[in-house]
Amino acid sequence: MTISQRQECMKHGLSELYSESITAKLLRAGVEQLLENNPPTQYPETVPQSGVDKGRYQAREVDFWTCGFFPGCIYSLVERSIKYPQSLGVDNSRVSLNVLRQKLTELGQTWSQPIRPQALRTDTHDLGFVIMPHMRPRWELFHDVEALDVIVKAAESLHSRYDPRVQAIRSWDTFDWHADVNITSMEENFIVIIDSMCNMDLLFYAAAQSGNQSLADAAVKHSRTLLQSHLRVEEYTRNGYSGNLYSTAHLVNFSPLTGTVKEARTAQGYSKDSTWSRGQAWGILGYAQVYRWSGHSEFLDAACGLAEYFLFRMEEAPDCVEVELSGLQGRRVGRYVPLWDFDAPIEEPQGPLRDASAAVIAADGMLILSQALAGCGKHRLSARYLEAAMVIVQDVLDLCLSREKAGLSVSEQGELTVHDLLHGESFDSVLKHSTVCNNAASFKRNKAQDHGLVYADYYLLDFGTRLLEMGICYY
Repeated sequence: MTISQRQECMKHGLSELYSESITAKLLRAGVEQLLENNPPTQYPETVPQSGVDKGRYQAREVDFWTCGFFPGCIYSLVERSIKYPQSLGVDNSRVSLNVLRQKLTELGQTWSQPIRPQALRTDTHDLGFVIMPHMRPRWELFHDVEALDVIVKAAESLHSRYDPRVQAIRSWDTFDWHADVNITSMEENFIVIIDSMCNMDLLFYAAAQSGNQSLADAAVKHSRTLLQSHLRVEEYTRNGYSGNLYSTAHLVNFSPLTGTVKEARTAQGYSKDSTWSRGQAWGILGYAQVYRWSGHSEFLDAACGLAEYFLFRMEEAPDCVEVELSGLQGRRVGRYVPLWDFDAPIEEPQGPLRDASAAVIAADGMLILSQALAGCGKHRLSARYLEAAMVIVQDVLDLCLSREKAGLSVSEQGELTVHDLLHGESFDSVLKHSTVCNNAASFKRNKAQDHGLVYADYYLLDFGTRLLEMGICYY
């Protein structure tokens, strides 16, 4: 099925972006995960699809890089409840929107507040992921000055990791969680990963809010460095696009003394020469964001070339990625839910290992890219990435949306309650089939495969809200 044919099938399916089940699931998880964890020190991350913990969030410590996404999900719903109340999928005559909005806002605050001290950390580059998903809406929706102060402090902490010799921000201090890797000396190594591109948004935002231009300058220099070190020109072409296609290296180790590249590696992908699909997605989103802030055409070209290669690899994937599911009138799905690494061997053709989070991160980046291209008059390319983004998310919803739905009720005491639509069938996250890491050398504690994942849900929600901002909605 072509993209144009698939687009005709999308309108009904994309309504799932605004279903009551999403609101109900997040509300329930927000309450249940606070039991014996209030104020929270553990934050939801993965949801196993099998085993004794099937369907229930597993948590990580507050200092883990994913802690900001769960409160970010809650604040995504808070934002919708204020700007686009119909998008929550809730019947206001049955469940009071005011009561729901108040409950979500209280939960968001409860989950957000304990993360504030993380803004002072100078030992991590992930502060954009940690801070922005929830502190930005707190500032923009409620004029919460404390949240803005946290954002600026986090940006200053991140900026402290910038090195003018490398012209980049250090991602990791060490890399020693693979069986064959022991990179521990910061004097001899300077590790930068492609994921870092999505933390540039924090620097640009704080620069605009505070007037500290050095933050934005560092973000531009970092982004330019990675154009040379992490992006690989590919020989392939795609109809309708005349520029270069780019794949990505996950990890590059520089010499901090000379600023030159020592080696390329991967931590979460298949190999140093492969294209890890979520790394490619981070690149699309990151460079689209950097172009939107800076206006430098080199970043727009990079985002387009990365998007084109992402689409190319999904379109050229083996036929086993397509499956036929009941209820879809014989339509095959899965073509646009990428393999966890585009170059990894497929070990189980009947159920190839995928990463839904890569799909929605890339799609979110393509929406930003589409808006940016429309803004500079490139309407054909703008429509190209808008269409591609919606096709990807439709495929994700068809294949990966949890079938264990939830609904909202109001008790006799007027309290909001959540129930399973099918008794005893529940699953905490919205999406299934994400893969954090499947690298053979990675330590087991880092190898989560084929599960629900909090940042897959976060970027799905962000995608849905972005469609609403663009005037495109399906509820």
